[in-house]
Amino acid sequence: MPLMHTLNPQMISNNRPISRRDFLKLAALSAGALALNPLKGAGLTDFPKADKLGRITVGKMDVYIRPDANSQIIGAFYQDNVFPWIREVVGSMPGRVNQRFVETPYGFVWGGYVQPVWNQPAVPITTLPQTSLGPGMWVEISVPYVDLTLDNPPARAPWLQYAVSINLPARFYYSQIVWVDQIRADQTGQVWYRLNEKYGSGDIFWAPAEACRVITAEEMSPISPEVENKTILVRIWDQTMSCFEGDKEVLFTRISSGALYNNQGVKVDAWATPLGEFPIWRKAVSLPLAGGSASAGWSLPADGWVQLFVGTGVAIHSTYWHNNYGEPSSRGCVNTNPDDAKWVFRWTQPIVAYDPGDVTVGMPGGTKVTVVDN
Repeated sequence: MPLMHTLNPQMISNNRPISRRDFLKLAALSAGALALNPLKGAGLTDFPKADKLGRITVGKMDVYIRPDANSQIIGAFYQDNVFPWIREVVGSMPGRVNQRFVETPYGFVWGGYVQPVWNQPAVPITTLPQTSLGPGMWVEISVPYVDLTLDNPPARAPWLQYAVSINLPARFYYSQIVWVDQIRADQTGQVWYRLNEKYGSGDIFWAPAEACRVITAEEMSPISPEVENKTILVRIWDQTMSCFEGDKEVLFTRISSGALYNNQGVKVDAWATPLGEFPIWRKAVSLPLAGGSASAGWSLPADGWVQLFVGTGVAIHSTYWHNNYGEPSSRGCVNTNPDDAKWVFRWTQPIVAYDPGDVTVGMPGGTKVTVVDN
C-alpha cells in the first residue's frame, strides 16, 4: 500500500488538529499582517507517488543501466531530483568503499548521495504551547523538501548566501529539525509556520505547515534511563557504532566518521575523528553545523539529534546531506541516519527535556564515547 498519506494529528499540550472554523479564524486574525508581507514563491511540491523516495544531495549523479559504474550511462539526476526508490542493491563502484546502488524506474544510481525520504504531509495546528522560551514547538520536515520564504532578508548564514548567489531556492529537507515560534494563515486558509533556528545566524523563514511534523515530548522520552552503565564504541576501521548496556550490545549501526581525504585526494588530518574516550557534554535537539573557511567550509542548518563529545565541534548527529554510511565522509563528526541518531540521543546521558531541548553538563560529563581505529 502506498505510503503517500496524511499523518495522524499530532497532539501537543492543548493543541488540536486544525478545523475549517480554525482556518477561518486564524486567517481573519493574521490576514492584515500577511497582506503587508505576502508569502510568495514557497509551497509544497507535488512529489512522485511511491512508498519510498530518493533525493539527490549533490549537483549531478549518473544513472546506469545496471548497478555498475562500468555499465552504460543512460541519464542523469541533478540536485534535489526526487524519484521512486524501488530497492537498494550491491553493485560495483570502483574507488569507493560504499558499493550500494539505488534502483529507480529510470535505472541505477550510486547510493552514497541519495537521501532516503518519504512524503508525509502533516496536519497543521492552530496554537503554540507555552515554553520557557515563549510560545513554540519542535518540528521535523516530513516531506522530501520544502521551499522557504525568508522573513528577514538579507541572507545571513553561509549556506543561504550561497544558495541566493546561484539563484537556488532556500530549502529545508526531510528529517531536518527546527523551532516554530509563530503560526499564521493567509487569505486562502493556507497555514504557515515561522521557522527560527535557536542557534543559527538569525535567518527566519516561513514554510507551509503541512511540511512540518510536530515532535512530541513523548517521542523524546529517555530510553532505559534506569541503566547506569552505558557506553558507546565507534570503530573507525569498520565505520560502525555500537551502544552497550554493560556487556550487552543494544544498538549496532553503520556510521560515517571523518573523511581521510578531500576532493582533490589530499589527506586532511584535521578532518579525522579524534581517537580516545570522551564524555558527551552537550546535547541539542537541533543545531546548525558549520566550519572551515569561507571558500572551503561547510554550513548545514537545522541538523537533528546533536551530541557533542569532543571540543565544540565533534558530535554524533543526524545526516540529511548524504547516505554514505560505511565510508568516511564527515569533517570529524560521527554521521548516522536520522532514526539511529534519534534513538541514541534518547538513550544517552544527560537526559534532554523537550523544553528547552538543549542541555550542557560539566565534567565528568555524560555517556562515554570511545573511538578506536581497529
